Amino acid sequence: MQIKLRESLRIIGPGFIMASVVLGPGSITVASRIGSEHGYSFLWVIVLAAVFMMVYASMGTRFGVVSEKSVLEVISRSYGRWFAVLIGLSTFLSTSSFQFGNNLGIGIGMQGITGIDERVWPLIFTPLALLLLFWAKNLYKVLEKLMVAIVMIMIVAFMVNLILTKPNLVSVGMGFIPRTFSIGQVEVIVALMATSFALSAAIYQAYLAQDKGWKKEQLSRGLKDTFAGIAFLSTISAIIIITSATALKPRGIVVRSAADMAQQMDALFGGVSKIIFSLGLCAAAFSSLMVNAVIGGGLLSDSLGLGRSMNEKMPKIFTAIILLLGMFVAIFFRGNVIYALVMAQASSMMAVPAIAIGLLLVVNQRKLMGAHRNRLLQNAIAIIGLICIMVMIYFMYQKLVQFFNVL
Repeated sequence: MQIKLRESLRIIGPGFIMASVVLGPGSITVASRIGSEHGYSFLWVIVLAAVFMMVYASMGTRFGVVSEKSVLEVISRSYGRWFAVLIGLSTFLSTSSFQFGNNLGIGIGMQGITGIDERVWPLIFTPLALLLLFWAKNLYKVLEKLMVAIVMIMIVAFMVNLILTKPNLVSVGMGFIPRTFSIGQVEVIVALMATSFALSAAIYQAYLAQDKGWKKEQLSRGLKDTFAGIAFLSTISAIIIITSATALKPRGIVVRSAADMAQQMDALFGGVSKIIFSLGLCAAAFSSLMVNAVIGGGLLSDSLGLGRSMNEKMPKIFTAIILLLGMFVAIFFRGNVIYALVMAQASSMMAVPAIAIGLLLVVNQRKLMGAHRNRLLQNAIAIIGLICIMVMIYFMYQKLVQFFNVL
């Protein structure tokens, strides 16, 4: 039994790093709000998003164990440097915009635990992240251990809150069965899909698999780790929806932010519940803050041919820029932050379909992938996922148009 446990722990790594970046304050806010407004009705979307994410992340894992070259290097050589730079630059802009939310999440979480103003904490946690970035001799190994621990903290924190709410299991089970929904609710599905289906994390899975040192012989173990990480991610999202649906919806309370969720849990179940939720929120925010920046910095550097490993100079510099941008926006530019976020998000829209298309192209190369290239079913699911991505972009575009019309 001990040997099996040790082997299982050795497998754990890239999948949990991937899960930690996807589940940030934004994901928690969306899940909380959907639960408080719509109850358990959209739990099935979590399962659908997990299926799409597993397909794309498994593509990244298979590429990572088969190829010695990076994804963007292969894309650059096969389809042109412009395609690689498109993915790298737009991912850099996208991850930079998300850092504001991660800093805000850390502030809210730590304020809930300590009572100290939320704006103080980015000044503490960002320097800690920078210290970790430049001090760690092998950043991958440090991130692996840290993110596994943080994911476990999130699981425990949100599970305790779930137990406190005592949900009706039959009603919860019904939420995993798709039922009819109106056109007006498509936006809800899109928002929830986006919380678990993150392609920047999926493509970076290839880099993580290479950093882990996996070869073809470890592919089966690597895929188990990938699927386990996504399963944990989906489970946490589902737990948050169920908790919010059980505790808040019956009382007509609508969550507008992660802070609202923490405050409402405090009002309903006492200060201990608020502290537990804040601990989970802070863990989610810091893990996303660190790994999100690593992904953006690493992909931009690799797309420009300046290095792909986090042990190299340029990926670290680009990562540091993202960390500092997120901190400065959170602290000094609060008045203009909506405009800044919208502009950054608008400029990064093309990243998501570009990543999907790039991954699909490289894992279907017969000469490169051999027996590990995509099969018909994998391609079919991936294409359906790409269509869903395009729908998400369409709704995001509509929101941007509305936003600029108001200005």
